[in-house]
Amino acid sequence: QVQLVESGGGLVQPGGSLRLSCAASGFTFSAYGIGWVRQAPGKGVEWISTIDNSGARTQYADSVKGRFTISRDNAKNTLYLQMNSLKPEDTAVYYCELGNSRGQGTLVTVSS
Repeated sequence: QVQLVESGGGLVQPGGSLRLSCAASGFTFSAYGIGWVRQAPGKGVEWISTIDNSGARTQYADSVKGRFTISRDNAKNTLYLQMNSLKPEDTAVYYCELGNSRGQGTLVTVSS
């Protein structure tokens, strides 16, 4: 059974940084590409970034390119999202996603 547990969200000022983590279990983490999506209040789900199973290839949405970095540690079964230069429009619940599976999400609020 796939289990994904996100953490690391919080309140940050514009221009600040956060690092999100996603602890994965119930499957062979190193065999799958995985990614992050987010959902802002009152809006639909937005794809943010994907990383392949080895970590060699990454993709980003234009809205976060150059500010966010996805990475993974296959030895720890953990996915990361380093978020820099945060903007108020980055406020959302962030989820790691594998196929149709998501965790409970972690809330990121960017506000002064």
